[in-house]
Amino acid sequence: MKRRAIISVSDKTGIVNLARELVDLGFELISTGGTYKTLDEANISVNYISEVTGFPEILEGRVKTLHPLIHGGILARDCIEHIEQMEQNGIRFIDLVVVNLYPFRETIAKPGVSFEEAIENIDVGGPTMVRAAAKNHGRVTVIVNPESYEEVISVLRETGTVSAGMRKRLAAEAFAHTAEYDRLIAGYLERQLEPTGSFPETLRITAQKVQELRYGENPQQKAAFYINSEAGEGSLANGKQLQGKELSYNNWVDMDAAWKIVHEFDSCAATIIKHSNPCGVALGKTPLEAYEIAYAADPVSAYGGIIAFNRVVETTCAEALRDRFYEVIIAPEFSPEAREILTAKPNLRLFVVGRGDSGKTKAGWAFKSIDGGYLVQEVDHGTTSVTEWDVVTDHKPTEEDLQALNFAWRVVKHVKSNAIVVTDSRRTLGVGAGQMNRVGSVKIALDQAGEDSKGAYLASDAFFPFPDSIEEAARAGIRAIVQPGGSLKDAAVIEAANRLNIIMVFTHRRHFQH
Repeated sequence: MKRRAIISVSDKTGIVNLARELVDLGFELISTGGTYKTLDEANISVNYISEVTGFPEILEGRVKTLHPLIHGGILARDCIEHIEQMEQNGIRFIDLVVVNLYPFRETIAKPGVSFEEAIENIDVGGPTMVRAAAKNHGRVTVIVNPESYEEVISVLRETGTVSAGMRKRLAAEAFAHTAEYDRLIAGYLERQLEPTGSFPETLRITAQKVQELRYGENPQQKAAFYINSEAGEGSLANGKQLQGKELSYNNWVDMDAAWKIVHEFDSCAATIIKHSNPCGVALGKTPLEAYEIAYAADPVSAYGGIIAFNRVVETTCAEALRDRFYEVIIAPEFSPEAREILTAKPNLRLFVVGRGDSGKTKAGWAFKSIDGGYLVQEVDHGTTSVTEWDVVTDHKPTEEDLQALNFAWRVVKHVKSNAIVVTDSRRTLGVGAGQMNRVGSVKIALDQAGEDSKGAYLASDAFFPFPDSIEEAARAGIRAIVQPGGSLKDAAVIEAANRLNIIMVFTHRRHFQH
């Protein structure tokens, strides 16, 4: 008796060729709706579902395959008891199930999609067949991914059957397919019920493994890179490596930090990152100018760093980059000439993210794992506008002062706390990161800035608990300070700034980054 396959797919990629190959291999085909029409128009021998069940599609297509003649054929085991029951009820085996589901993800992503349209794109019969076939993978082969068609056909041509190991692997893929589908539906319905921004009762995170990495933070740790199934175009995770060695775990961590910093600015910006902190951030009229200014901020630390730009890297910038050692360069794009120049450094990783807007930090969840669980918080998106700041000292800032303080404030948000940055109006001069006390970070940043501290600007990611940091800043010649405020000692800190002729503004928003 002929082997039988049921084919019902939303994504029709490669389906005509698959069906033709199956017919050539002796399979009898069963199909539904649009898939049947596609195969029939391609002159492929195929049975319409109602011809098999003897029952019409009803309820506007909601009921097509939900029938014992279909599910009995899928779920039956090749044993005497099942075979006897199948003969009594006129059921024949179905050996291959090729199904993928209604495009629910694409439907709910459409602007202005109605709730009713979303509900109608919840597949019922498809997941039921997929789950039945995957459960019975001891006998049945199930395919949900068009990329598997060629592999299955090749095996059938060579051996006439699909091995138990391959059926098990395809079954696991099938259950993952339906699990992700249900996750999307559950998340969509929960968003209809929960207030905007509320935390879901159940976290449903799905990510696809892109590659295993050489190792993690340290050689003894294994690591892999996964992409969030909902990551959009223009996101770092969806970027493309153009050349160079395989990216490491630490590369990805530093790339993320770099990409977020340059997207704080609408102006042309460049940053150089080491160990998740910026050793230089600068604005310029061109990527080359921004890069050279950022490099000058800390040329010693820049060695072996990761660079990000928020503009296309052109020839002159590429020529400058070629002359120094870096691990990774990230940009929205590289010109063809720039790519040619940088091929002279084959180990240098070039990473292009595209021109999307995903580099700008948006609302969403940020996750951190702890022993046995997860911490979840809102992404720290955006920052307060200069118009929302309060000048708390007798000494008032000019418009130029506010612009410089705004630059410093946007940079300090991306430095590990306790975080202090010293800048002029468009470049970092000194960075103090990750110290156990704030005055320690102040001293590091001022020491790095050196004589450039005179007339410069200082930003702190959180309030100053004591006036000691203000006194250090004054000794170095700092002109103005931006900080969130909110300390019990605010009055003493403000008094110190007034006494030492330092301008101080409060932003009323903290930017800790542990």
